[in-house]
Amino acid sequence: MGFFDRLRKPTADPAESSGDRDMTGTPEQADPGSHEQGGAKRSWFARLKQGLKKTTQILNTDVRDLFRREGELLDQAFLDRLYGLLVRTDMGVTAADAIRDEIASDFRGRVVHMEDILTTIRGKIQELTAQDEVPLRRAPSGPTVIMVVGVNGSGKTTSIAKLAHHFKSQGQSVVLGAGDTYRAAATEQLTIWSQRIGVEIVTGGQGADPASVAHRAVARSLESQADVCIVDTAGRLQTQLNLMEQLSKIRRVIAKLIPDAPHEVLLVLDATAGQNGISQAKGFSDAVECTGIVLAKLDGTAKGGVIIPIRQQFGMPVKYVGVGEQPSDLATFDSAHFVEALFEGLVPQPASSR
Repeated sequence: MGFFDRLRKPTADPAESSGDRDMTGTPEQADPGSHEQGGAKRSWFARLKQGLKKTTQILNTDVRDLFRREGELLDQAFLDRLYGLLVRTDMGVTAADAIRDEIASDFRGRVVHMEDILTTIRGKIQELTAQDEVPLRRAPSGPTVIMVVGVNGSGKTTSIAKLAHHFKSQGQSVVLGAGDTYRAAATEQLTIWSQRIGVEIVTGGQGADPASVAHRAVARSLESQADVCIVDTAGRLQTQLNLMEQLSKIRRVIAKLIPDAPHEVLLVLDATAGQNGISQAKGFSDAVECTGIVLAKLDGTAKGGVIIPIRQQFGMPVKYVGVGEQPSDLATFDSAHFVEALFEGLVPQPASSR
């Protein structure tokens, strides 16, 4: 198996790994200052590096296995073995083609060493995941409305909790809208998180019109002069046309109250979903014009490589990454730090990124 595919999460996160289960079994809320003990906050890079630790170890092992001796002649047989390794990962065929072709162009017919191959893979992944800094779009006045979409089990509910905690820790007031009214436990889960984080929530009964809940949540945000309104949505599979139509309706209803809202439509992708994440992105983006991605469950799992085909095929920026189990474990995505963490200890860091 490939170096992304072979990881297993060391400890389960009930909140993220089971989008359909009752949240009463989730861990106790972390002290919001738990990463700031002694005045030193755990850096985004440190948490990301920990989340990719096993990925880095397996990347090291898989490439090392290509070398039966200190140096290997880079011939077609070597390239075929390397391509077989890459294509089995969640980075996708297009990225594997690009990496193999660049290595062939640079080294064909030469004796190569492991560091040569890893350095080239690193450089190409850096190129393929690069994105401009895309800050969260904020309303010029009044509430910033964020609509969150994604399939059940993707980590959507926990990601909303992390976003709410993120904004509250910045001193902003937050209202949640529990718009996933089709799933029995969804409203209960989000309500529990709202109580633990200390933010307001607007709910509806099971089976209620999700657009109605979204409308009331945005109206409450306007009434209370909240800074941010985060609207949850149903998480059924993107292949269901009625769901896509419902999402479009929610967007229209929100815009009736705030003409330029929602200001962001964030797609939550499970980092363990692999290539299925591509179809998720396309289905939801077609329905509601997603503006960015929240990559969930990048906390020891193996699917961080899904960023590569998402960036290649959609040009959709990854805005946040979930790098742990607690509400505070959310970070703004930085592609340079992502690649640096992935290759930590394997090849020297390029001087330009130090």
